[in-house]
Amino acid sequence: MNSRMPWMRPLLATGVAAVFCMPLYVALVNVFKPSSEVVTSPLALPLPPTLDNLEHVLSRPDGLFWYGLVNSVTLTAASILITTVLAAMSAYHLVRSGRWWSRAVLGVMLSGLMIPPAVIMLPITRILDAIGLLHSMPGAVLVDVGYYLPFAVFVFMGFIRSIPRELEEAAAVDGAGRFRIFWQVVFPLLRPASASVLIFLGVWVWNDFLTPLLVLGPGAGNTVTVGIFRSIGPYQQDFGAVFAFMLLATLPVLAFYLAFQKQFVRGLTGGATKG
Repeated sequence: MNSRMPWMRPLLATGVAAVFCMPLYVALVNVFKPSSEVVTSPLALPLPPTLDNLEHVLSRPDGLFWYGLVNSVTLTAASILITTVLAAMSAYHLVRSGRWWSRAVLGVMLSGLMIPPAVIMLPITRILDAIGLLHSMPGAVLVDVGYYLPFAVFVFMGFIRSIPRELEEAAAVDGAGRFRIFWQVVFPLLRPASASVLIFLGVWVWNDFLTPLLVLGPGAGNTVTVGIFRSIGPYQQDFGAVFAFMLLATLPVLAFYLAFQKQFVRGLTGGATKG
């Protein structure tokens, strides 16, 4: 079919790309047009463009965006850093222990990822309430760490298998203990895998809506995703401001991805092509 119709593949690729790019186009163009034009002509170009929607979001009297930004940065940074450290240490122990139960433990951990967060949210909130962590930032961090830890362990295990044992044996001959071997020999070699884990978890935690809404609650504050939800009232729907809020909420995680892009690609391919 390719020899008879060489134009079919680029045409199909263009159509698929247009389908995926259409929501991005709609979200971007509606940031720079008044709300009245968003409703009447959502696909039209912003002529002339305006920054009123961005100014409205950034200058809200309640500081909804800025308050949510601080909470999102705090929650995301704490969750991904704790998860990355714990996952790297756990993966190293499971790989290097050589015990039969290491795969069983990994299977049990990964089976938890098959359960949707909405299903387990009710028992989680009851447990957090019983230990006094409901409606608090530590409680939300604990939920994210517990849920995303198996995925991070799985990524690190694939990469640790590609690290030669001779490096650790040489460090042990020099008198280094297991703790020192991990932090000074193994962990620096996990930089690509760490970047992959940080980006995946960073995007997931940043975009999470259900956990901050139910665990943090109104008392502990909003995140940017919850802020978008609460910016829409039953009697007031400023769609231009909503699109502006969405754009501003996307920029930090986009910058985070671009900063770790090279390490991210290496982390995805390193564990699969070595060892």
